[in-house]
Amino acid sequence: MLKIDLSGKLAFTTASSKGIGFGTARILAKAGADVILLSRSEENLKRAKEKIRAESNVEVNYIVADLSKREDLERTVKELSDTGEPDIFFFSTGGPKPGYFMEMNIEDWEGAVNLLLRPAVYLTRALVPAMERRGFGRIIYLTSVAIKEPIPNIALSNVVRISMAGLVRTLAKELGPKGITVNGIMPGIIRTDRMIQLARDRAKREGKNVEEALNVYTKPIPLRRLGEPEEIGYLVAFLASDLGSYINGAMIPVDGGRLNSVF
Repeated sequence: MLKIDLSGKLAFTTASSKGIGFGTARILAKAGADVILLSRSEENLKRAKEKIRAESNVEVNYIVADLSKREDLERTVKELSDTGEPDIFFFSTGGPKPGYFMEMNIEDWEGAVNLLLRPAVYLTRALVPAMERRGFGRIIYLTSVAIKEPIPNIALSNVVRISMAGLVRTLAKELGPKGITVNGIMPGIIRTDRMIQLARDRAKREGKNVEEALNVYTKPIPLRRLGEPEEIGYLVAFLASDLGSYINGAMIPVDGGRLNSVF
């Protein structure tokens, strides 16, 4: 029987005190990987650490940082060098504020780049040299189905997240010969605090309650339900394992069949 086994691997997961980042860290730990969590809230990180430790016999550490701040990025890299050299890097982040294009100012666009793209580039540059020395690495970026089909009311995310697809394809070609695979995951509607925020915003705009707004999001999904954070984690664990060793440069949707586009 095939089994995903990440024993002996160290995984670094961002935005991992809750939501998709936490769900992914849980699955990686259950597969045997030691994990380093990162989030802005130490209180949330402590809770996440205890939950993972309670269900997995692995080492769990965490870093408190706001990756939209340059000084926190620099400190994160230093703390990582003191903790270990990650074999697996899962980059996740919360989304920028919702809204339509003309509602966003230049500061909003700069903030979206500092949240979604700059930390991914900065941390990747810091982690790749050690992966190159070992001849092994797994880099997985969380993006969005909005890359394929823009979603109403999240203009910032629609535009800036597309750059992550370019990063995936570029690094897959550059790092593949060095034993490092790079892939992207495009989640659909996942049950997270961010999803509830979007539903509340939509409900306010359209005069609905939150449950009615959530139903609007789930109706186009063939499976007729929201995804769970751990369902992203299952794919991350597969891509990080030997079973996913020939998958490189892929942008994979996990959306219950929601996307309509063929390519």
